[in-house]
Amino acid sequence: MGKINWSRVVLGGLLAGLIINVIDFLVNTFLLKERWADAMQALGKPGTMTSPQIIAFLVVGFLVGIMMIWLYAAIRPRYGAGVKTAFCAGTAVWVLGCLLPTITPMVLHLFPRRLMAIGVLVGLVEAVLGAVAGAWLYKE
Repeated sequence: MGKINWSRVVLGGLLAGLIINVIDFLVNTFLLKERWADAMQALGKPGTMTSPQIIAFLVVGFLVGIMMIWLYAAIRPRYGAGVKTAFCAGTAVWVLGCLLPTITPMVLHLFPRRLMAIGVLVGLVEAVLGAVAGAWLYKE
């Protein structure tokens, strides 16, 4: 079993994070901006994000991408290199980082269910696309 190529994990993870961040930006800026603003105002919060909040979300997107490619590299010896393994890594990260954390706000009715469902589905798409793209750059 080979050692993990950490420079390729970071490189692939940054590409995966870039894909996550671009999709998030497009969806939340052009498709869901008003819905998120309404949902936040219903909680008594400002309807627009501050620069530090935006930066925090960008950093999280890149960290998720790096973690996703780390997981890909870790399971690659067992599952083999390729799209199927990247899909597994992306889906696992999505379940742990997107699907399961969404349950609490949905159960507490903090945000509209439709808005949360769209976010979860978009999260799956960006996780899988990011994992496949990042895995393409990963080499041992």
